[in-house]
Amino acid sequence: MSTETHLKQNYIGGRWVDSKGGKLHDVINPATEEAASTVVLGTAADVDDAVAAAKTAFKSFSQTTREERLDLLNRIVEEYKKRAPDLAKSMASEMGAPVSFAGTAQVGAGIGGFLGTIAALEDFSFTEKYAAGMIAYEPIGVVGMITPWNWPLNQIALKVAPALAAGNTMILKPSEECPGNAVIFAEILEAAGVPAGVFNLVQGDGPTVGNAISAHPGIEMVSFTGSTRAGILVAKAAADTVKRVHQELGGKSPNIVLPDADFAAVLPPTVQGVLVNTGQSCIAPTRILVQKEREAEAVGVIKAMFDGTQVGDPQSEGGHIGPVVNKAQFDKIQGLIQSAIDEGATLETGGTGLPSNVNRGYYIKPTVFSGVTRDMRIANEEIFGPVATIMAYGDLDEAVDIANDTEYGLSAVISGDPAKAADVAPKLRAGMVAVNAWGPGPGAAFGGYKASGNGREGGVFGLKDFMEVKSISGIPA
Repeated sequence: MSTETHLKQNYIGGRWVDSKGGKLHDVINPATEEAASTVVLGTAADVDDAVAAAKTAFKSFSQTTREERLDLLNRIVEEYKKRAPDLAKSMASEMGAPVSFAGTAQVGAGIGGFLGTIAALEDFSFTEKYAAGMIAYEPIGVVGMITPWNWPLNQIALKVAPALAAGNTMILKPSEECPGNAVIFAEILEAAGVPAGVFNLVQGDGPTVGNAISAHPGIEMVSFTGSTRAGILVAKAAADTVKRVHQELGGKSPNIVLPDADFAAVLPPTVQGVLVNTGQSCIAPTRILVQKEREAEAVGVIKAMFDGTQVGDPQSEGGHIGPVVNKAQFDKIQGLIQSAIDEGATLETGGTGLPSNVNRGYYIKPTVFSGVTRDMRIANEEIFGPVATIMAYGDLDEAVDIANDTEYGLSAVISGDPAKAADVAPKLRAGMVAVNAWGPGPGAAFGGYKASGNGREGGVFGLKDFMEVKSISGIPA
């Protein structure tokens, strides 16, 4: 059967099956505001079936060897590469990532998650000696996974790959805003020979399927990526069953531009993170902190970048950016832009309304504000759109203070001399600090402080977070 048919089903116990009581839901193409696909919204009964399948499969899959799991992960990568064009087209139509970008960065991020896990598994020590005995790393059991729409394959891979590598079984609920790539992903795993029940896909929304996963007594761990608001609900639902709660939540990342930085050299690669994926990245460094004396100079460089960014059809090849994912996000971003204008920030380019070259769709004008102060809404709320805010500081101590003045602590960026950045990085309350780049390097631990979540993803850090630690004392050395 086709991917279109599978969108209306769940993948449970190695078979595509109809939902028990689920309803069909149109996925809206954000470029056209018309239906792109139709997905089933599953039920708690579907989650029950998936948990039963995963529990049965765990008995044997948890006992597989490192070599068997490595072979499986490598087969998945090979099957994944075959479906790259399908994955790109699906994301272009459902969440608006331009097909060129979807086929490279979005698809590539998913492959990267698997390759990083494979490298970690090859070198991982499942046992360690200590003074009184041995430490063993073992699979947790059945893992529930709830993933977002903005970097969908990246977040699926950063959960599924380490869960498989650790010997767990799992139930995935992808975002109902962008479910097609998850269906293709399930088809990839089926083609790669993942044993029945090890990976299960249940489509649905957060209040029904997400909550059923979070609260289910048969699930030992829930891994969630999304907003802090939704993450709090997941944690509350999970509390009664004392399962592990693993979360990557919101961000409000600063970009501290060092006083003596060469703006033409260091700003493009870091400010680009506000434009990439139409700004829909949890680590987008939207708060650009510049020494007061050089604010006008920074505005010139950043405004030129945003004015040179084209907005266009996700189905067309090219380096343009697409729309944001849906009307709710569009309305939220428009409201934040208007709030900045109302609160006295200086609009350097962009603003409210649609770009001049489109007459429908959830497109945002690439927008730059200067004169932003830390009390403004736009300096505190996650924007999730192509909107940069330039904030002035006096000295580096004040820059660090502004950078840390947020409920979030996911990521931070420093633009300038790496040797000087090394002195600033330890002062930043963030789980990741990137120097002269807007995202972490390969194999880095991905995750944050404060309201940005608990736990880490990627490489050996992600592998350990999907495992239990057992102490064994009194056995022969």
